[in-house]
Amino acid sequence: MNSRNRPALSLLLTFVVMFGSNSATAQDAASRYWADSWRGWHFYEVPAPEEIEHPQPPGKATTTAPPAQPSRAPELVEFERLQKTLEETRNIAIMRPSEANVRRYMELESQVVARASYFADIAQRVAWATPQLDPTLQGRPVNAKALEVFDQAELVDRSRAIADLGKDHVLFFFYRSDCPYCHAFAPTLAAFQARHSIQVVAISVDGGPLPSFPNARPDNGIATALKVSQVPAVFLAQPFTGKISPIGFGVLSESQLLERIATVSAPQAEALLPTTTQGLALPLEAP
Repeated sequence: MNSRNRPALSLLLTFVVMFGSNSATAQDAASRYWADSWRGWHFYEVPAPEEIEHPQPPGKATTTAPPAQPSRAPELVEFERLQKTLEETRNIAIMRPSEANVRRYMELESQVVARASYFADIAQRVAWATPQLDPTLQGRPVNAKALEVFDQAELVDRSRAIADLGKDHVLFFFYRSDCPYCHAFAPTLAAFQARHSIQVVAISVDGGPLPSFPNARPDNGIATALKVSQVPAVFLAQPFTGKISPIGFGVLSESQLLERIATVSAPQAEALLPTTTQGLALPLEAP
């Protein structure tokens, strides 16, 4: 063979090999299509994802057992059973009030009442033997003789407290000269002032006099500022700070005055009801 034809022959062999391999590939693709033609020309099969196993952390069990429920007292179980039975029996008796149903409910209710009465007896005996748990020893007593002693001691304590309060507090007494209740209440206030050493400043809303308080002052606008719409009216005032708190309206007894003044002047009173305390400039003249 001529040496000049060798390169052409090599190139021809390369084309033959490439054409043969491509033809084989095309035939394989054609055979796969005709064997599975329902998938169509543009079918693309997504490969299945690989399953990845996540190892459990060391020392941790695969399944956790539910926490054990704490055991309940048998008395609670019995009480709930009795309560449910009583309710169901009552409902049956209400919906079908036959003699048998009503009798069954009443008998069961009688048993429950007997249990409650027995409990009350035991609780009463425990209270008698334990002073800290006896309600008759807490607060205001119920026995008549003890109540008399309690009221007397409370009167002395409150009187002493109001005397200390009178060092920098006064009572504002608003009245009208044509008000019969004001005239009836004035002697009580005058005696209260003398007995408990707290000054009462009488203020006439209409400018008229009052026999029990000959040095009463005419209203200078403070009644309007305090929105006094009814007389007689009593306010507890601290002139140096301007704090004024209402004590009451109408005719009050000495014990009511003591109780209300003690309540209003308590340290926690303003925190409980702050809107009742007002602040005004109170230039107080000498009585």
